[in-house]
Amino acid sequence: MAPTNKSTKSALNEVVTREYTIHLHKRVFGVQFKKRAPRAVKEVREFARKQLGTNDVRIDPLLNKELWKRGIKGVPCRIRVRISRKRNDEEGAKEKLFSYVQAVNVANPKGLQTQVVESKEE
Repeated sequence: MAPTNKSTKSALNEVVTREYTIHLHKRVFGVQFKKRAPRAVKEVREFARKQLGTNDVRIDPLLNKELWKRGIKGVPCRIRVRISRKRNDEEGAKEKLFSYVQAVNVANPKGLQTQVVESKEE
């Protein structure tokens, strides 16, 4: 029997910021050289969509620059990103929330765990 009193709190309504390390090498392994950087951008977008549950994912231009820094085939093995789930205040927006993905500058992202970042309320 299924429980009748099902009180689930929707995690989508929370505004939250987290830092993740994305292992890009396993996501672009086997992809031909001329498609590696575009695939890395798509994989970052897909990672953010899965982790925070929003279909609207916006990538910071500096993160895009970081992914393309070593050319189309020299994608970094790992990258540290900060993903923020924010409210969408635009009129006529399809989604209530969106995710904003930014690059975090760390010396070596290997071995770093996911962290919840306390964001400043604006």
